[in-house]
Amino acid sequence: MRTMTIRIEPDAMSALGNAGKQFAEAWQLGDYAGETMSFESPTALFRFLTPARWGVLAALQQAGHCGLRELARRIGRDASAVLRDISALSERGLVEKDEAGQLFVPFSRIHAEFDLAQAA
Repeated sequence: MRTMTIRIEPDAMSALGNAGKQFAEAWQLGDYAGETMSFESPTALFRFLTPARWGVLAALQQAGHCGLRELARRIGRDASAVLRDISALSERGLVEKDEAGQLFVPFSRIHAEFDLAQAA
């Protein structure tokens, strides 16, 4: 069972440090600790993970493995537009193809976390 955590981490060095710490802990324990994708701002996150792309992920999670045309039919969008979203999601590892060429989300759970806090 693979999991993806999406975070907003404005400080790139902090994001790298957190990723390194997570890797070291998983290595020592010998357990899978999930995977992380970080964005520097909410703007960057929502520029990448648009409502249309979120819809693609949600539809694929429901369908399991699915062809492009079937996915486009399920979500009521043009196949070429869905293909553009699939390409972007695939580049970031959120969508993959199986041996038969069917699309799927390789994560059983995608979790987003970010904080908005008052200035100190």
